[in-house]
Amino acid sequence: MVKVKICGLTEPDGVAAALEHGADYLGFVFAGHSPRKITPAEAVSLAKPARGKAKIVAVLVNPGDKQLKNVIDQLVPDYIQLHGRETPERVRTIWKRYHIPVIKAFKVSSPRDVKDTERYTRTAAQVLLDARAPKNSEQSGGHGECFDWDILQTEKPHKSWFLAGGLNPQNIGTAIVQTGARAVDVSTGVESAPGIKDPQKIKAFIEAAKAAGEQK
Repeated sequence: MVKVKICGLTEPDGVAAALEHGADYLGFVFAGHSPRKITPAEAVSLAKPARGKAKIVAVLVNPGDKQLKNVIDQLVPDYIQLHGRETPERVRTIWKRYHIPVIKAFKVSSPRDVKDTERYTRTAAQVLLDARAPKNSEQSGGHGECFDWDILQTEKPHKSWFLAGGLNPQNIGTAIVQTGARAVDVSTGVESAPGIKDPQKIKAFIEAAKAAGEQK
C-alpha cells in the first residue's frame, strides 16, 4: 500500500478533502518564503480533525531552537520534516531532545544526492527525495518540478523514503511504477492557486496513487 502525504495545507477544505480520501500524512509548512507558510496556531486549528486519522507533519527549513520549540509545543506533531541544510548531527540533536521522528528532505539531481541520504541512516526516521529548486528561488520545496526518476534505477535510499517533486494526479501512477515508491508527497500538484488545495485534485491524486500501489 502506498502512503500519501498532502503537504502545504493552509485551509480547512484542503484538510477535509485529504482526510475524506484517505491521506496518511498531512504537512503544515513553517518555512519563511513559502506561500504555504502558516503560524503554529493556525496549524493547531487545521490539524485538530486529523488527530488519530492521519499523521501530522511539521515542515521546517533550518529551524533555530526557539522556532522549533514553539512549533512543537503548540502543534505536537507526529513527525518533524527538515527541508534545509540540517546536518546529521543537527537531526540527531533534535531527535534526542524531542523524541519525534524526523523526515529529512534531500534535493536530487544525481545518484550522488540519493547516496548522500546514507549519512542520515542513524538519525532520520525517513527521507524525502525532492527536486532541486530553480535558480534564484528562495523556497526549499513546492516548485512543481520533477527530478529524473531514472536516478532511482541505480540508487535508492536505505531508509524508508518519500518521492516528491512535481507529482500530480496525471503522473503519480507512472511515478510509482517507475520508481517503486511506497510513500509519496504532493503540494503544488493538487492546488488551484499557491497554497490553496483543490479538493477534486486531492481526490484524484490519492485514488491514482493507491491504485498504482495495488498494481505493484
